[in-house]
Amino acid sequence: MSPTSPTTSPAPAAVFGHGSVTFLGAGPGDPGLLTLRAVEALAGADVLIAEPEVLDVVRCHARAGVSTPELTIVDEASTTAVVPVLRDATNLVMEAARGGKRVVRAVTGDPGLDGNAGQEMLACAAEGIPFEVVPGVATAVGVPAYAGVPLRDAQGTDVRFVDARTADDRCWTEVGASDGTVVVSTSLDAVAAAAGELVAAGRKPDTPLTVTIGGTTTRQRTWTATLGTIAQVFKQGKVLPSPEGHRPVIAVVGERSAPAQRDQLAWFESKPLFGWRVLVPRTKEQAASLSDQLRSYGAVPHEVPTIAVEPPRTPQQMERAVKGLVTGRYEWIAFTSVNAVKAVREKFEEYGLDARAFAGIKVAAVGEQTAAALVDFGVKPDLVPSGEQSAAGLLEDWPPYDPVFDPIDRVFLPRADIATETLVAGLIELGWEVDDVTAYRTVRASPPPADTREAIKGGGFDAVLFTSSSTVRNLVGIAGKPHNVTVIACIGPATAKTAEEHGLRVDVLSPEPSVHKLAEALADFGLRRRAAALEAGDPVTRPSERRPGARRRRTT
Repeated sequence: MSPTSPTTSPAPAAVFGHGSVTFLGAGPGDPGLLTLRAVEALAGADVLIAEPEVLDVVRCHARAGVSTPELTIVDEASTTAVVPVLRDATNLVMEAARGGKRVVRAVTGDPGLDGNAGQEMLACAAEGIPFEVVPGVATAVGVPAYAGVPLRDAQGTDVRFVDARTADDRCWTEVGASDGTVVVSTSLDAVAAAAGELVAAGRKPDTPLTVTIGGTTTRQRTWTATLGTIAQVFKQGKVLPSPEGHRPVIAVVGERSAPAQRDQLAWFESKPLFGWRVLVPRTKEQAASLSDQLRSYGAVPHEVPTIAVEPPRTPQQMERAVKGLVTGRYEWIAFTSVNAVKAVREKFEEYGLDARAFAGIKVAAVGEQTAAALVDFGVKPDLVPSGEQSAAGLLEDWPPYDPVFDPIDRVFLPRADIATETLVAGLIELGWEVDDVTAYRTVRASPPPADTREAIKGGGFDAVLFTSSSTVRNLVGIAGKPHNVTVIACIGPATAKTAEEHGLRVDVLSPEPSVHKLAEALADFGLRRRAAALEAGDPVTRPSERRPGARRRRTT
């Protein structure tokens, strides 16, 4: 019998009517750095108490309806003023646990390096409340890794960690006397002071230094300097003074920070679309896998639905077709979109049917996305285009009607009300009878929020992906025309033509009519743009930074 992994164990059991507490490390900011155990614990939480910096990172893994009381640390002033609405983390945790709740207490980085979490653990122990600790990626380790700064080398370089906010003279003296790597947690406006402390304690002014803000997120930015030049670098780059000066940074001091080495190892910030805000004019369901792909290139996708899907005005045609499908009226059913699959599935559920109703019927899907939706429904399609994923590609592989082998000559085609006639005409030419049924209607979506419309028209987006002519027309109709600095990427020639008719300059054209090939083409464009800037000795900027009034570099 194989041993049970501790990571698959449930949260600590309640004792004497108490609940339990899981102290969880949420990492430095990248949601992908959460551990499997962290996700598991979040899914079972009754109460989630998280630091504001990581609330969005962890909340998406908690179940619907989880309680998320606001975390406000009580300071001396509020305690003196006896303000009852301000409660500290310890009181929030203990109150929920005493009430029998499963509490997750999420902190930035790792709970073992968080002094407040340690105090809360002691409070739990004092009252006999069971707790567990789920380690996270420590900020002081994760951020340098994303900045391309290894902390040790093959010779086993000594590594020291310093929190500049609490470091005393003795601490600075010790790290100043060392020739190892020093990782300093500080704020942007205190970096120069920390560098001065290290020089005063004995480190050479020409010691390499990197400073990273927004580490592990798409807001990450890293500066390279030396202990003696960092203040000048910030001044010349107009980094400071800044209202963002209080933001935390990780500074790495030592030879591992040498610019020549970081240029080779800065894997995160050199992603082809790093930090690009990319507009994806699709519904959330349609955009999910596309947005994931864009994130893998370093982009920040922003989904804006341009169409809304509604039931047909007269449902009788759809109802007759579904009944005919069950009674053997059709040889084939052809799905041309994920929405068509959804419409049929909803009608099935309305009648108490499931995927077994497709027994004996051949199923076709226009492409991989539609096929995946069918598989999720429990149906494996018999025909998916081997070439172009479109109606034309489907017709290329569709067999002609043969009265010897095909007992029924009819095809059920559930589609949108505005679908083209290409597939219907092609199937008829192949000898098939087609029941072309309106399964759903597409209507123009409501306009996006005012700030999104302003970003579209004002150049706040770096790129927009147009996946059809209708997305061009609808986006311009509900939000306005994208700014001329925005990179326009189109899925095919017809979509590009529509974009140009609306006065847009098309920069990227997908080599195939596939949303994933379109995203790849945009990433290739970003990679070439970055390479050209580096070759010319220019700073690597995003397209939106070229708009009038935009800052040359951003720290947010």
